[in-house]
Amino acid sequence: MKPYFNIDVDIARDLVMIRMGGFFGPEAIEQFVTARNAAHARLQCGPHEHMTLNDVTDMSIQSQEMVMSFQRLLADPTHRSRKLAFVHASTLARMQLQRAAAFRNVAYFRTAEEAEAWLFEDNEDAIPATRSANSR
Repeated sequence: MKPYFNIDVDIARDLVMIRMGGFFGPEAIEQFVTARNAAHARLQCGPHEHMTLNDVTDMSIQSQEMVMSFQRLLADPTHRSRKLAFVHASTLARMQLQRAAAFRNVAYFRTAEEAEAWLFEDNEDAIPATRSANSR
């Protein structure tokens, strides 16, 4: 499946909403980074004060090379969000996400509604049932 992504910014809530799908290659990741940087430039909050909801339910299982590329992308502190929630469709996709986001405060969900509820809850230390214990 051809890679795609959509990025939207809810400025009032300091929220970046991303939807990704397909099988990514280096060119698609470069395009994504450019679009992500442009979206972050639209935010009006301070650095690292925004939250990100990334829906990857249509994402194909990625090559090891692309998982490593996403890992480098997520490890870069320049655009790090305060909280990051992934919506995924399969256990294998979640495992790849966990490898890519190993050093982040991340939670994993089956629905966007659950992810958004976690992002906006008052207690940032709460761990949802679908969240991996080693993702902290």
